[in-house]
Amino acid sequence: MGFTKLLESWPVVRQLRDGDLLATGKTVQSARTRALRPRLERADHVGHSVCPYCAVGCAQLVYVEDGEVTQIEGDPASPISRGRLCPKGSASKSLHAGPLREYKVKYRRPYGTAWEELPLDEAMQMIADRILVARDADWDAENRRTLAVGNLGGATLDNEENYLIKKLCSALGVIQVENQARI
Repeated sequence: MGFTKLLESWPVVRQLRDGDLLATGKTVQSARTRALRPRLERADHVGHSVCPYCAVGCAQLVYVEDGEVTQIEGDPASPISRGRLCPKGSASKSLHAGPLREYKVKYRRPYGTAWEELPLDEAMQMIADRILVARDADWDAENRRTLAVGNLGGATLDNEENYLIKKLCSALGVIQVENQARI
């Protein structure tokens, strides 16, 4: 590296040359810093979502590039959170694409010691069969209800999902339906 090139690499020299004496402009940027781009600049599109962790309902902006979620941030247009997210909400990208996320149904048989993978259709059929068996074993025909089955929803369910769950439970004769927004 020549002496002139070395001299030009010093920020104080660039400050004096460009008249940026307070070092608040481009003179203090290295070539690497000038090449940096916002991580959101490459996003193909931005989706709107709601944080799934609690009942507050903080709005989120989900940035997607090539079909992959690249960043999740708070939505400044939200009257609830005004662009802020708590630590759990800020880490919600890992909920979507974390290394520990399960993508297959896991089942451990009664008295079993190991988990096995099941096809989704088989797991859903097992759940439906067990609900019907429990309901039929405790069916109160006079009142058209059962106390053997209950439902407890959580904060990750929105109003529409809760509405559909309540309708399903009512159709099954389940009267113990609750939603606890803090879980």
